[in-house]
Amino acid sequence: MELTIVAPILKPVVALVLWSLVMWLWLYATRIPAMQKLKIPLDPNKPPGELAAQLPPNVRWKADNYNHLMEQPTIFYATALALTLAQAGDGLNATLAWAYVGLRVVHSLIQATVNVIMLRWAVFTAASVVLVVLAVRAAMVVF
Repeated sequence: MELTIVAPILKPVVALVLWSLVMWLWLYATRIPAMQKLKIPLDPNKPPGELAAQLPPNVRWKADNYNHLMEQPTIFYATALALTLAQAGDGLNATLAWAYVGLRVVHSLIQATVNVIMLRWAVFTAASVVLVVLAVRAAMVVF
């Protein structure tokens, strides 16, 4: 059996996957009790938006954030895997990946708890800038 070394950039990838699962659990841990308390019926004929509109905002925030973690981070995952395959998943690239993950966790905590939009937007923007830098660095390696 050949010994392989795991690229450091894969650690933040797995960390963001695990964080996404934490948010998934948190959304159901708040949504199910809220639905039971409000006696919201599960009607397959109603669009999901109608169901969500019946929930309190602080309950919806967790689901909104989980959905956000299924959007832009897909670019992060692809970029990190490309850097891994190009054997450039260490050093500054790994540090940038950790910065992205840290900012996304902060973004999640803001959105899921207080949802101050301008603060959330500032953190999202910072994470996006880090992702752009990481993607450009990946392009420089791949092309």
